[in-house]
Amino acid sequence: MKQDLQKILLSQGIEKDFSGKLAGFRNKIINAPLLKDEDCDKVRKIIKDVQRNQDKAVSEYTKKFDNTELNPDTFKITQRELDAAHKNIDKELLASMKKSIHNVRQYQKQIFIGKNKKFINGTGIKYTPIERIGICVPGASAPLPSTVIMTAVPAQVAGVKEIVIVSPPRYNGSIHPVILATCRELGIKEVYRIGGVQAVAALAYGTPSINKVYKIVGPGNGWVQTAKKEVFGQVDIDSVAGPSEVLIVADKNANPAYVAADMLSQAEHAPGSAVLFTDSQKLANDVFENLEQQYKNLLRAEETLKCLLNFSLIACFKNMDEVIREANNFASEHLQIQCGKSSRKIASQIKNAGAIFIGEHSPVAVGDYFAGPSHTLPTGASARFFSPLSSNDFVKSTSIIEYDKNMLTKSGNAIIRIANAEGLDAHANSVKIRLKK
Repeated sequence: MKQDLQKILLSQGIEKDFSGKLAGFRNKIINAPLLKDEDCDKVRKIIKDVQRNQDKAVSEYTKKFDNTELNPDTFKITQRELDAAHKNIDKELLASMKKSIHNVRQYQKQIFIGKNKKFINGTGIKYTPIERIGICVPGASAPLPSTVIMTAVPAQVAGVKEIVIVSPPRYNGSIHPVILATCRELGIKEVYRIGGVQAVAALAYGTPSINKVYKIVGPGNGWVQTAKKEVFGQVDIDSVAGPSEVLIVADKNANPAYVAADMLSQAEHAPGSAVLFTDSQKLANDVFENLEQQYKNLLRAEETLKCLLNFSLIACFKNMDEVIREANNFASEHLQIQCGKSSRKIASQIKNAGAIFIGEHSPVAVGDYFAGPSHTLPTGASARFFSPLSSNDFVKSTSIIEYDKNMLTKSGNAIIRIANAEGLDAHANSVKIRLKK
């Protein structure tokens, strides 16, 4: 393995074309969620088919892609199934999830801005929760109850009344009971055992069995993300998210065993990207050795190794200024800083990241499951313009304008001049007519 894995080590000043190889790797991560043109055409075809044939098309694609025969009467999980899953879940696991739910709810309440503002100079703003949203919960390789928590709780804090969960029937022809138990704990009653492009299309356009939503959020593979991108405009979406990724900024003070463990925690997503930027060649070498030792003990060792080979990197720079600059270029989903007492200072220099984890005792898993911020984060360098999912993403704002006669009189001539400059005399007249005595 060492010979094969050696290629993930890059050292500035030693490696030929260091900058070029770094840029090539960055582009590879950015393009990871994108499908080939012919596959994008397939996504569009499925969406159009669901628009035309509705429930019938959803059933056919569920059989084709998930090997499960469903009819419209069996799309929806019954309340009895939700109750049974909740009753039978491991009690210690349920207790842990309740703590997670509490933490997420408290954090989302603290950051929520969706309160109507007072009028200033005849203007104000009104915030209204989105009425109905859909959440995509993956179900391929492992159950992800945390995804339900990290997407549904922010929506509940925002005041969304109707929350719809879709997840593919990959567990005995249905959804994993841990996911169902989480939905039941949160009081979510509308859960459908469908996934993939057909689920996104059903949520966006509606079918006789599934009422349309107004926003779709949640992770998924390239097919799901491309489908979300295609229906954007018909509905709102959170972002087009790719494989999970972590960038670790570390110096000589970092514990190489911790850093390696943190890299592996993302690589095991299969696919998942794990990157280390450091100014210490010794740390780079030590982390590499720890990767070799630790990956072999993982349950998903083979898949994790493939991710290390294909989507991971250890890059050693000349100094920390270079590290920080390139970290901002990468704009990673998760960014960990393990630089001893300098960690907070370095964090203050990071402009682009989905979430920043400061210090050696803040692994990504803390954010994934427990701390409070949603783990639904921008990937593929989109942290330059996208933000983490939060309660603020589930409200829409409406501008409020209320002028009285005195205010219109004071501003009228200015409004008329601008309207006339644009050649819109009817606009101008709508003000003039009110100014006549």
